[in-house]
Amino acid sequence: MPLVRIDHSDARTNSTEIAGAIHDAIVDTYGIPIRDRFQVITSRPATTIVAEDAGLGFDRSDPVVIQIFTQRGRSDETKQRLYATIAERLETVGVAGEDVFIGYVENGPQDWSFGFGRAQYITGELAVPASPAAVQA
Repeated sequence: MPLVRIDHSDARTNSTEIAGAIHDAIVDTYGIPIRDRFQVITSRPATTIVAEDAGLGFDRSDPVVIQIFTQRGRSDETKQRLYATIAERLETVGVAGEDVFIGYVENGPQDWSFGFGRAQYITGELAVPASPAAVQA
């Protein structure tokens, strides 16, 4: 049940394909249900996205900035596999590897409200997902 924010320039006209590629990578890597999809996609003027090289020595031409908010517990290896899978899937829809920028934020069940002003994992309206580490074992 990751919440994924996707920002890209309005020069990219394939928001649906970009969002689909990212979602497919998460489903395949984390084994979540296909309908467990929460994405916010923003197309904006290129001048409003600044993503330089962070000292890695490469230039970006048209970055896609991805923020993934999800429950804690996945291993570093699993996260690395997710990053690689996202980059591979985005390459198929025209996003170069150097233009993929991912920020990953972990939290707990108390940090989610799916509506009505309640934290459904805490109230028991939703079952807390199994620990990602346990699922991967």
